[in-house]
Amino acid sequence: MIRPELFSLAPRHLSLLAYLLFDGPMTVNDLAARLRIAPTTASLLIGDLSRQGILERREDEADRRRRIIAIAAGQQPAISAWLAPGAAAWRKVLGPLTPDQRQMFVDTLLAYEAAVVEEDRE
Repeated sequence: MIRPELFSLAPRHLSLLAYLLFDGPMTVNDLAARLRIAPTTASLLIGDLSRQGILERREDEADRRRRIIAIAAGQQPAISAWLAPGAAAWRKVLGPLTPDQRQMFVDTLLAYEAAVVEEDRE
């Protein structure tokens, strides 16, 4: 089991883990889109977490050229516990929503953040 305090994880690592925890396994491109980063950047983050044994990659049965990324089965409890302080509240609020509804919620928060930053500049 991982001990998160032993890893130096960036906020994007945490976001990536949260997406996989809430929405389940997905492709590199799907993760990149959700994180709003280039697929190559997502691959680097995934590679880093894979080398540490936190994530696993498996072949997509529907398209063998693609890889499905998931939290390693043995690490799922540790990741859940690590993200638990905020995750329980988010799970309660976001759990009933579809992935598209969750994305709309995130987009709304990002738009709000952009408006606040813009207001501060004026």
